[in-house]
Amino acid sequence: MALPINVEDLLNKRKIEGNRIEFKKGWNPADIYHSLCAFANDFDNLGGGYVLVGVEQDDNGLSKRPVKGINIDAVDGILKKMVGYNNMFDPYYLPRTSLEEVDGQQVLVIWAPSGVNRPYAIPMDVTAKEKKMKYYVRSCSSSIEAKGEVLDELREMANRVPFDERPNPEITLNDISMVLLRDYLATIGSKLEASLFTQPLAETLEQMELMTGPTENRMIKNVAAMMFCEHPEKFFKYTQIDIVIFPEGRVKGPNNFSETTIRGSVPQIIKGALNYLKTTVLREYVFKVSYQEEANRFWNYPLAALEEVIVNAMYHRDYQQYEPVEISVEPEGISVLSFPGPDRSISKTAIERGERLVSRRYRNRRLGDFLKELDLTEGRSTGIPTIQEEMQENGSPRATIETNDERNFINVFIPIHEGCEKTVVLNGTQSGTQDVPQDVPQDVPQGKLDDWITEQIQKNPNITTKELGRLCGLNSKTIQRHISKLSHIEYVGSGYSGHWKIIDTHK
Repeated sequence: MALPINVEDLLNKRKIEGNRIEFKKGWNPADIYHSLCAFANDFDNLGGGYVLVGVEQDDNGLSKRPVKGINIDAVDGILKKMVGYNNMFDPYYLPRTSLEEVDGQQVLVIWAPSGVNRPYAIPMDVTAKEKKMKYYVRSCSSSIEAKGEVLDELREMANRVPFDERPNPEITLNDISMVLLRDYLATIGSKLEASLFTQPLAETLEQMELMTGPTENRMIKNVAAMMFCEHPEKFFKYTQIDIVIFPEGRVKGPNNFSETTIRGSVPQIIKGALNYLKTTVLREYVFKVSYQEEANRFWNYPLAALEEVIVNAMYHRDYQQYEPVEISVEPEGISVLSFPGPDRSISKTAIERGERLVSRRYRNRRLGDFLKELDLTEGRSTGIPTIQEEMQENGSPRATIETNDERNFINVFIPIHEGCEKTVVLNGTQSGTQDVPQDVPQDVPQGKLDDWITEQIQKNPNITTKELGRLCGLNSKTIQRHISKLSHIEYVGSGYSGHWKIIDTHK
């Protein structure tokens, strides 16, 4: 069967976490089946994993290129033996296989998706006469035997199948859009695209592990409708993003607002919301000044930060709750509200710091895999750090995160850049470069910036670079860099308790 993923992404450990990929130089069934069992048990709810036979691993954990490959004459024998080994799983489990040509050699890729009937056990050595059954789980990049509390928890996971992996009898083949499915397969470079219109749709969905249930009653999984249905709201109410714009703010002008609803498949909703914000709200500011060669450029909101917030909201939301994702645009910034909130395993302190939020359990693990393949998310708890990095790169204040003790919701606030006037909608104009015609920022008198800065500091020695930037429409970091070059100004003290001092250089 063809893989629903590009083999190069596996070889380079892109889009799929490294601990979900194993490289094997040769065919070693005893060791390989430990890993297949661990991937099937999927203890951390990450989505199973892949074993690539015929590939060596380098010192950085990536594949050695060119790959060694396996003897093509041995493949048929390996696949026949796998039929017997698969029957040793308790309960029965069927990993998927695909022979891929890489660097002119043949590589056997074994895909072991998370099983719906876990926990699974496999003999300690599938080639031995004595079949001593063991349970295996992943620990970092290794497959280990599950013992003690880990084994107890693994057994308790039998009925904890994530919602997006559950079968849904209401979803039919007619609900799946061949256009959306083909676009996805073409985008990720899957070989399945070539056979999409030459075989029954059900067979393609089977190969993508999007169907489950007994042979006489195969059902489509929820994630298939989330990704490839034009109207997933038929099955998951309020699968949409509502964008509400308050030109005067929600408090000052609660009745003055406009509202837009974005619907479609999850990728369509994400892209639609981003396109709407790009054309309606986002704006680049360019200040051309006479005292430096390069213009000062920044956005009122960095697009990459907004993309990360919106993707995370759709990825981690609960599709069983009848609540849309809501984006509120106000003069002070943009809020993205989704339900429910962060996992209870994440401390309140970590949430308030607005840094990396590490969760052991993923609410929609398979949906996350699809979004990773489309380069919409990394899915390694890097969402918040990415948002903060993009805000810093743009010279914007940090994003803040809000939730309650019950973790009913999560609200991520993206503040507007300090150097922007608090304009919400640009009267329908497209986002783009906005040139300021004067040679210096608006509130700075004609002349050099250092004279103006000196004058402001003489008036108020306690003024901050942030306040100076606000007055002249420049980034506070730009002001700080400029002051550092002025020999007649120094900062006395430290932090907020210090103050500026003008030095007489003529003494």
